[in-house]
Amino acid sequence: MRHFLTFEDFSKDEIFEILRLAAEIKKEAKAKDYKPYLKNQTLAMIFEKSSTRTRVSFETGMYQLGGQALFLSSKDIQLGRGEPVRDTARVISSMVDMAMLRVYKQSDLEEFAKYSAVPVINGLSDYLHPVQLIADYLTMQERASGDCVAYIGDGNNMAHTWISLASILGFELRIATPKGYEADASIVAQAEKNAKISGAKILYTHDPREAVCGVDVVTTDTWVSMGQESEKERKVKQFEGFCVDKDMMSLAKKDAIFLHCLPAYRGYEVSDEIIEAHAGDVFSEAENRLHGQKGVMVWLDRHRGN
Repeated sequence: MRHFLTFEDFSKDEIFEILRLAAEIKKEAKAKDYKPYLKNQTLAMIFEKSSTRTRVSFETGMYQLGGQALFLSSKDIQLGRGEPVRDTARVISSMVDMAMLRVYKQSDLEEFAKYSAVPVINGLSDYLHPVQLIADYLTMQERASGDCVAYIGDGNNMAHTWISLASILGFELRIATPKGYEADASIVAQAEKNAKISGAKILYTHDPREAVCGVDVVTTDTWVSMGQESEKERKVKQFEGFCVDKDMMSLAKKDAIFLHCLPAYRGYEVSDEIIEAHAGDVFSEAENRLHGQKGVMVWLDRHRGN
């Protein structure tokens, strides 16, 4: 059973196959030519963490593909009342065709997939956010931006996923984090192994200006993720100098694009001026969650048992 939990489970060719499929499905959608690739199929959407883009994109995507989606918060199902993850996985996967989970712990996601009879998609975990990177890279392809990327901010799930994707596809990535907020050592170690094959160049630095200089793409993420609100005041002080503003963005290539997975906290990780100047990039990226995830779901359906 193929799942979409981490890019490490996919080859470079398979990732590009998903991206090509997403682009094809998007083109059809823009022409209002909705093909029922997943006719009469049901997607279970399990949310421990709430989301605007994840819920709307998966629910709309399943509808456009000819299927339907069920929204299940942890408050709605027994998982939130102490039922073992493996039992929930066995029950739900016996009734649906695919499952998407947005969870706090990567380990819960992996356990669910282990006991699931249907493909499982990582809608976000504390460790990785691969569906977001499908949307981001699809946006880069559409913008013909070039693929030298600077990620500025916390060494969190978004940083981890950028590192993983770059190391497999073989593009240049520069990760700038404050001291003490570096990416997980295991992610870095695996990326080093991947880069020996792909030729990826990954720089880790504590200087955001060094990272941004001459790049094609600048991206960031919130400094305070959901569930970390108590850390806000401390993080704001420690992330001083890491806001992507006009001065920092000016160090990138003149035609560089700016990406943000949203929600954006203007004045913290990015200035209001940069968000508005690059609204076309950011909100095309957000829309591409819909098309990218449709590509993922159709790919998984076509590769059942492979």
